[in-house]
Amino acid sequence: MQNFSAKRIVIKIGSSLLVENGALREKWLQELAQDVAKLVAQKIEVVIVSSGAIALGRRLWSVDRKLTLPEKQAAAAVGQIELMGSYHDYFCKHQTNVAQILLSAADCNARERYTNSQNTINTLLAKGIVPIINENDTVAVDEIKIGDNDRLAARVAQMISADLLILFSDIDGLYDKNPKIYQDAKLISEVKKITKNIEEMAGGSSSLVGTGGMITKIVAAKMAVMAGCETIITNGLVLNPLQKLIFGEQNYTIFRSRKIGAAPLKSRKKWLSGFLNARGEVAINKCASEAMSSKKISLLPIGITNVAGDFKIGDLVFVKDEDGNHIASGTSNYGALEAKKIIGKNSDEIKKIFGESAKTEFIHIDNLILI
Repeated sequence: MQNFSAKRIVIKIGSSLLVENGALREKWLQELAQDVAKLVAQKIEVVIVSSGAIALGRRLWSVDRKLTLPEKQAAAAVGQIELMGSYHDYFCKHQTNVAQILLSAADCNARERYTNSQNTINTLLAKGIVPIINENDTVAVDEIKIGDNDRLAARVAQMISADLLILFSDIDGLYDKNPKIYQDAKLISEVKKITKNIEEMAGGSSSLVGTGGMITKIVAAKMAVMAGCETIITNGLVLNPLQKLIFGEQNYTIFRSRKIGAAPLKSRKKWLSGFLNARGEVAINKCASEAMSSKKISLLPIGITNVAGDFKIGDLVFVKDEDGNHIASGTSNYGALEAKKIIGKNSDEIKKIFGESAKTEFIHIDNLILI
């Protein structure tokens, strides 16, 4: 990798890289620890987002089926100890300290908890400590969980203003079609803009132990580049994948960040841009979609065509266009019940319903981020 200049890196490691047949790939982790320690010695800050707890703990259940939610949570509780113990032991051999952080979707979404997590990670990095982050699977349930560590890694990259996000996968990067099926598949080495065509190239997960696939990596890349963090997808199965990447011995796909010279996202906008869950969503018409995109204005109720979910005032909602594409996120000035009463209404009509002091914007521009 030429001109490697990143000073703050988030590395995502999936279960399939760390765990094989229920056992830790010790040699792989040993080599990774050595590579990371070399970066830390050069004053490069590194954060690792690591899966593997459930994959390690599931061997308590000798069954060839999906674990139930309580079984997954129990497996995570058992496996997380082994996972962190191994990270600690191997990194200590290279005089590098690690710290464990378990995050939930609520930690990433609630503004105060997001800021507290941000402060903790920054404090650890300032001390030369490598934070090892995982989702708190022992308490997460499907309805409110992050779901995959690709998105969690992107959220962490946003949170700490990382320069580079590295998503280790089981293939070299993004191909124009599935290389495991088509021999003529071509690797896309650089993506300057994540278009619908790029998204359609991604497929589901092929791993028996992981939850992510290429599509989750594309979503993660989109989250990261919005915050000015370039993203790389590359093969992590080989030994020393980090060293090979840095020294140009590894194929990869790089997703370029926002245009050079573009103003960085403000802290609040960055927080809004990476929400992992929403309490509801609204659909808007073509005129509203075009106005929001071209004029950077607030979302007004007159442009809303449908409201879904059970959200309250101040909750985050996703904004979707007529084709169902997620085009924006923001915090609502109205709850779901009130919002349904003002669909398609103009300012005067809203004031007749809720009084002269009623807010005329459904989402104010200051609380809105275009995706």
